[in-house]
Amino acid sequence: MKVIIPLAGKGTRLRPHTHLTPKPMLKVAGKPVISYLLDDLKSLGGIEQIVYITGHLKEKVEEYARKEYDFPAVFVEQTVQNGTATAVDLARPYVDQPVLIIFVDTIFDADLSLVHTTDADGIIWVKEVEDYQRFGVVLTDANGFMTKIVEKPSTPISKRANIGLYYIKNWKLLYEGISYVMKQPANKGEYYLTDAFQYMIDHGARIKVVDVEGWYDAGKLDTLLETNRAMLERGRARKPAAVAAGSKIIDPVYIEEGVTLTDATVGPNVSILAGTVIERSVLRDSIIGSKSQISDCELTGSLVGDGVVLEGVRGQVTVGDDSEIHAGEG
Repeated sequence: MKVIIPLAGKGTRLRPHTHLTPKPMLKVAGKPVISYLLDDLKSLGGIEQIVYITGHLKEKVEEYARKEYDFPAVFVEQTVQNGTATAVDLARPYVDQPVLIIFVDTIFDADLSLVHTTDADGIIWVKEVEDYQRFGVVLTDANGFMTKIVEKPSTPISKRANIGLYYIKNWKLLYEGISYVMKQPANKGEYYLTDAFQYMIDHGARIKVVDVEGWYDAGKLDTLLETNRAMLERGRARKPAAVAAGSKIIDPVYIEEGVTLTDATVGPNVSILAGTVIERSVLRDSIIGSKSQISDCELTGSLVGDGVVLEGVRGQVTVGDDSEIHAGEG
C-alpha cells in the first residue's frame, strides 16, 4: 500500500505561527500534529512508500519526516494551490497499488486496519457533526456504500462529514476519475478529489462509509486548543517530577521537564514546552512554546510560540515565535 499525504497549504488561519512553522508541525499536547498520523501508520504496517505533497516551508516538513520516521518517502512540491484532486494527481507517478490518502488538518481515531480486510473498492471515513453546513457530507445506500458527497448542504440531508481520510483499493479508477475532473471547468477555481470519488461511484465503484470514533480539528486557533484539551484527556498529559512551592497545577496539563514555574497557576488544558519560564502568572486553556518567558500574565485561550517574552498581559493572545509584548509600555 502507498500513502499520499497532501500538506502544501499555507495555514493562513493559524498565522502568525505558520509563517515559520508548517501547520502539520504545530504541536498539540507537546507532539506535532503530523506525528499523531505517522505513529498510526507505523502501527498499521504494510506501508511501502509515503508520498508527501509539499509546498509552504517544504524543507522543514521533509527534514522532520526523514529525521523522525524511517518510512520510504518521496516529496513532491505542489506549486499551484488549486484543489485536492490536483494534489493527489501529483502522486500519480508513484502510485501502482492501493493507496491511503490522508489530509493532515485533523487528528482522528479510526480503525485503519480495515484497509487490510475490505473487499470494497475503497473506504471513506466520516464523523457525524451538528454544523453540517461547514462540510462536505456523505450519503449512503442501505448497505452503507457511498452514493454522493454534497458540499456544504443548506438542509440536513446528512450529518456525516467527510474528514479527509480515504482508502482507495481501485487506484486505477481513482486516477481515471481525477483525469476526468481536471478536464472539466474548475469549481470556483479548484478541482475537488470528492468529484473523482463521485466519478468512481458513477462507474460502478463500491466505496464503504465508516464512522470514526473521534475527529479533532487542528486547522484554526480555537479548534487547535480544543484538540489540545482532547489529547490531554486521552492520555497525553504529563507533569514535571517536582513543582516549586508557591505554584499550582490543575490537571490535565502537558509540562515538559525544563519548564520553570514560580508562583504560577497552570491548568487545566495547558501545554508548555521545555525551557519556558512562567512566573507570577495564571494560565489556562493555552499552548505555550519552548524557551519563552511569561511574567505577571493571566492568559486563557492563547497560543504562544517559541522564544516569546510576555509581561503583564491579560486575556487571550496569539503570539508568534521570537516576539515580545510588555503591557503598559509606550
